[in-house]
Amino acid sequence: MQRLYDFIRRHPTGVDSFWAVMLLGFSSLWVAQAPDGAEPRLLAAGLVLLLCLALALRRRAPDKMLLLVAVIGVAQLALNIEVNPADFAMLVVIYTVAAQGDGPRWAARLALVGGVCAAPLAQVRWPEPNVSTAGKVFFTVVMTVPFVLAWVLGDSMRTRRAYFAQLEERATRLEKEREAQAKVAVAAERARIARELHDVVAHNVSVMVVQADGAAYVLDTSPDQAKQALETISTTGRQALAEMRRLLGILRTGEPQDSEDYVPQPDVQQIEDLVEQVRNAGLTVDFRVEGTPRPLPSGVELTAYRIVQEALTNTRKHGGPDAGASVRLVYFDDGLGLLVEDDGRGAAHELYEDGGADGRGHGLIGMRERVGMVGGTLDAGPRPGGGFRISALLPLKPAH
Repeated sequence: MQRLYDFIRRHPTGVDSFWAVMLLGFSSLWVAQAPDGAEPRLLAAGLVLLLCLALALRRRAPDKMLLLVAVIGVAQLALNIEVNPADFAMLVVIYTVAAQGDGPRWAARLALVGGVCAAPLAQVRWPEPNVSTAGKVFFTVVMTVPFVLAWVLGDSMRTRRAYFAQLEERATRLEKEREAQAKVAVAAERARIARELHDVVAHNVSVMVVQADGAAYVLDTSPDQAKQALETISTTGRQALAEMRRLLGILRTGEPQDSEDYVPQPDVQQIEDLVEQVRNAGLTVDFRVEGTPRPLPSGVELTAYRIVQEALTNTRKHGGPDAGASVRLVYFDDGLGLLVEDDGRGAAHELYEDGGADGRGHGLIGMRERVGMVGGTLDAGPRPGGGFRISALLPLKPAH
């Protein structure tokens, strides 16, 4: 059954031609059995052939076939060629015109009007003898019903096809929108991971460089300090490698990898360890926490840690040899405040990595993006009296 349905869908004109031939066979019997003198048989045969042709070509040119059967119907009335089996093609053409979704509406209206008028005109042209007026009206109504049903069925099929086409278009559009949203999400996640890699590399490598310089300086005079510096380099390098493995693993697979090298996301509690690590690298840092610590959303925790990390990294890189810094964490009722200041070389400190003198380097851009993701505000610029200041306010939400 399915094969037959598929064949019909692939060869609609061939199927219509088959039925046209069948209709021509029945109509030929009618032409052959018509009484002599009832109508010119040649004209009748010609009209039958044209009706069968309209049935065969109804899908290719439905509007033209409708006009053709309308002209044939008028010719039947004018030439007194009575109703015959070939007139069944009129029903099929009316259905086809009403069912076409991209055809002109005038054709569908003409098909309906022609179908409604066909039976009454035939009854007037060839009235039934010995039948009352009521009987003639009833017979006319009965003969009109098939034409109206054919048009209604075709119009309902047109509406149904249009509805399914709309559903398919909507499904395709939604699928494209989902794909676009997925691509945007992937791009945003990769940008976040790139910022994470920037923070890891910039911070840890700068610590390792400072410690390596210090170890080389005191290697001969103070071997113990040199050994401590080398241990710090080793610890920092392992930590950096572990975080980079985690982030690169996410880039490769899209999901965090469960392994012994997995490093949890940094949080506010680790800022004190970060400050201590920076102090060991030779930068003087004053760290204070004001207010009552409370649970924070993970996004706020990571943002606060990365802002402090980025600020202290740039203080070491751009603040000068005698620079000092201070870090303040302030817990407000509705937000977490961050204030990182240094007394380094002022405006020159605005030269963040690969950035310009307008303070719009990648470091500040990354900070602003992080703060914007959690709905906070960031202010960064030269500090009165020299140095650089970064202040941020991160909104707090109830922890779930």
